[in-house]
Amino acid sequence: MIETIYIEEDLQVHPRASQLLKRFPGARVIPCQHYTEVFNPAAQSFDLQKQNPALILARKKGSLVLPAPNGFDISNGPNFYFSHMLNCLYDCRYCFLQGMFRSAHYVLFVNFEDFEAEIDSTIANRHEQAPYFHSGYDCDSLALESLTGFVKHFVPFFAKRPDAFLELRTKSIAIGNLLKMPPVPNVVVAFSFTPAETTVAVEHGCPGIWDRVHAAGELATAGWPIGIRLDPLLWYKGWRAGYDALIDKIATTIPSSALHSVSLGPLRFPSGMFQKIERMYPKDILLNGPLIRRNKFVSYSEPREAQLLSFVEQRLVNAFPEANLFPCALGAT
Repeated sequence: MIETIYIEEDLQVHPRASQLLKRFPGARVIPCQHYTEVFNPAAQSFDLQKQNPALILARKKGSLVLPAPNGFDISNGPNFYFSHMLNCLYDCRYCFLQGMFRSAHYVLFVNFEDFEAEIDSTIANRHEQAPYFHSGYDCDSLALESLTGFVKHFVPFFAKRPDAFLELRTKSIAIGNLLKMPPVPNVVVAFSFTPAETTVAVEHGCPGIWDRVHAAGELATAGWPIGIRLDPLLWYKGWRAGYDALIDKIATTIPSSALHSVSLGPLRFPSGMFQKIERMYPKDILLNGPLIRRNKFVSYSEPREAQLLSFVEQRLVNAFPEANLFPCALGAT
């Protein structure tokens, strides 16, 4: 899987980095002073690297815990995010990572203990409501669990901090480590879903949608709090029937008592990011869909977006009348 590993020189003796190197004895190992030497240079081919990404082992410095981006809130309390990894195993055409990063290589920050210290510092700031920490912003929280051990490490950490929530945002069905643990009430496993037709068309490399629903159902049965994330909402021929089928399947598989929260949000690309992605995939069905420029974004027209939001929100309310529903608000466009 991993043929090339870059490692920051001061991590050569780091225990977590050393363990990872031992797992790939045949990999070419290349030292560097800082991961940005490999990750940030211009004129890299994101789509070409995506076919065979390297692993970069690095130390995260500076601010490790940040306020959650606008529209990412899933509680009335303060929301934060932290990124133990940059880039994702999957290749979704609507994903902002391909427009934000110059490289498709995986960056794994191995200094988990520094993240823990900053999370503890954030929790200690005496919030009126429990803080909520998102882990799936710059990567998928579960997809590379066999490589990172992120879940195995951080779930027990949050189990000892019941006054804070961790969200594991994912499209993965790699739930083995979670099923080996007792459920943790303040750790929410949040699955991202789109209808079956769009999963095949634009979510390349992802597990099938019904496999994801089944995985969420398994975790719910085991006692884990589940989040449902219908974000972004996608317009295509037959979208109403597609969302009907998806929501019906979720409702018959995941008991409402297991739902922590449900959220939905529109498809919107910052204009510059869209142009970059469009250059990489000029014939993509999603990028050639009914999108328009609205101020600083590329999105569906306001009437079309409103139709999507209204229809799906009402279906969710009907299916899960007691669920905490969070329509994502991204601000005026």
